[in-house]
Amino acid sequence: MSKDLLLEVGTEEIPAGFMEGVFEQLERLARNLFIGNRVEIGKVKATGTPRRLALYIEDVAEQQSDLKKEVRGPAKSVAFDEAGNPTKAGSGFARGQGITPEKLEIRDTDNGEYVFAVTVEEGKATTELLSELLVKIIKELNFPKSMRWANQELRFARPIKWLLALYGTEKINLSLAEVESDNWTLGHRFLSEGQVKIDKAATYFDKLKEEYVIVDHLQRREIIVEQIKEIGEKYDVEVVIEEELLQEVNFLVEYPTALCGKFEEEFLQLPEEVLVTSMREHQRYFPVKDEAGKLKNMFVTVRNGTDEYIDTVRAGNEKVLRARLSDGIFFYQEDQKGNLEEKVEKLKDIIFQKELGTLYEKVERLITLAEGFGQLLELSNAEIEQAKRAAKLAKADLVTEVVNEFPKLQGTMGKEYALLDGEDKEVAQTIFEHYLPRHATDQLPGLEISRVISIADKIDNIVGCFSVGIIPTGSQDPYALRRQAQGIVKIIVDAGLDLKLDQLINTALDILAEQGKLEASAAKVKEQVLDFFKLRLQNLLEEAEVRYDVSDAILEINYYDVNDTLMRADALMDFRAEEGFEELITAFNRASNLAAKAEKDQVDPGLFQEEATEQLYSAYQEVREEIEQLTAKKYYLQALQEVAKLKKPIDNFFNSVMVMTDDQQIKNNRLGLLKVVSQLLSRIADLTKIVID
Repeated sequence: MSKDLLLEVGTEEIPAGFMEGVFEQLERLARNLFIGNRVEIGKVKATGTPRRLALYIEDVAEQQSDLKKEVRGPAKSVAFDEAGNPTKAGSGFARGQGITPEKLEIRDTDNGEYVFAVTVEEGKATTELLSELLVKIIKELNFPKSMRWANQELRFARPIKWLLALYGTEKINLSLAEVESDNWTLGHRFLSEGQVKIDKAATYFDKLKEEYVIVDHLQRREIIVEQIKEIGEKYDVEVVIEEELLQEVNFLVEYPTALCGKFEEEFLQLPEEVLVTSMREHQRYFPVKDEAGKLKNMFVTVRNGTDEYIDTVRAGNEKVLRARLSDGIFFYQEDQKGNLEEKVEKLKDIIFQKELGTLYEKVERLITLAEGFGQLLELSNAEIEQAKRAAKLAKADLVTEVVNEFPKLQGTMGKEYALLDGEDKEVAQTIFEHYLPRHATDQLPGLEISRVISIADKIDNIVGCFSVGIIPTGSQDPYALRRQAQGIVKIIVDAGLDLKLDQLINTALDILAEQGKLEASAAKVKEQVLDFFKLRLQNLLEEAEVRYDVSDAILEINYYDVNDTLMRADALMDFRAEEGFEELITAFNRASNLAAKAEKDQVDPGLFQEEATEQLYSAYQEVREEIEQLTAKKYYLQALQEVAKLKKPIDNFFNSVMVMTDDQQIKNNRLGLLKVVSQLLSRIADLTKIVID
């Protein structure tokens, strides 16, 4: 027999951003704990609202499965004497396993006859386990931020107010943070009164729905989406549903009712980004567009309650938004009283980082980096001047009123104000694009000069932080340096830029040194930053499904040229799939292992004594020039295929020649030959890192 199990943890309002991760934890912990304790269960569902986390498990067995244990003891000859009576060893083993000697089993094994103790631990009733299991699940939940309250030791997202635990109709007694479980819960904060008794786990969801709580977050999401779509159809408009906002709104309400409001058309003079950000960030409103995709003076919001007094609620939301947008217009107009270039001077009053100076000093570095990187990419003089201009203005919007109110609009407002100032469109676009990519799935800069400034901004952040000891650790990366390094790599790869990582780092280091901002040894900082980028490239190769050993072989050589690194990895992956690869690697690595003992990489053909040695040297000379030409053109797969021609000569050499002979001159000459052979692919990969499956 089985019953459904319900656990509800009632709390003060939990932040919306915590919820999805907690549901995953709840389901995983429940499965692992119940299965680990031999309790069969059915479907596991974790869900909830801002005020509650709910775990519902179907078909929980009423009894633990029995546990059969088999323990091998001493040999039969040790456990029993010749007459078949148990010895002290046999009796002691049986006693230790909780059985009598008569119950010991004798079995044949590969090592002869041994005695075995077979015991069966009878499973307990599930109700005897539930209290401990459910408390453990609650205690093991992790949140992005936890808190303690009163004098409690428990850390949780928010203070726990009530606990509900039912196994079928049976109440499960839990005690946690001075809260005792019961068979009641609470409904909607305003639409329900008093405790709501739950007589049976199976009635939980329906009972709370009667109390204006849609517990299932997926069902609640569907309701919100459907209501929003109905509003769109009613007014013949498109309500822009952004997934991140939808998820947040879903976890701000328990009983959703969507409604449409309006604001004065005069506010449409604000840039669309300002309007949308004001609605989304401050009010959690969904913006509305017409058929042409133009923003309308409407919004959609979701109320936590019914449609009672909906007009009053609508008026209240309109009033609040009107005040927000009025502030937006004021800020926008104030910002236009001076142009962006005038605002650059204000950056002298803003500290970028204590040891690295002000934002103005950072802008000076950006201008120099823009010129240097532009020259490396062979941009025209006009493009370099545009890049320098964009670099100068790139951070100016950080001192504007709108960005101070809406930090997410950095770059966006810079572009807007640059266009209003009459700056080149490319310069304005670069002010926005130099922040890209802002996250893993974000777009990349589209303009050449945007790529230059984006890379310059990010490499200055990375090298500057490393130079003053701000280096990401396993859990700490306050300046998001990993994301920025990944952004540099993605930009270089996406645009096929001919920029080397060491060039970028050296240029940034030189400029920091000129400003007197270099706190550590340039060589040490360079080494640390290159190692930091190496880890990013490992991630990139892993995403491209490059084998770990191929990745190690490629990165062991040189990874400063990112695009070249990817090309070599692709070639080695293709080569690895070819027939005879494993045999070639075995032969090549044998040569490399001995070559490590060579004192020099020079070969004297006059010291050859065997035909196999002459044949290997002759084959080496034939492929060397071809490999050099192919690698120079980056035809890496063809170069690797050329090396395959050496397999037979290498095998013949080892079959016929004693390398480590007593004659030092002959030995060193043979080792030198193996060394030059093993160096053939030093431009492509270190094949000694390849693992043969």
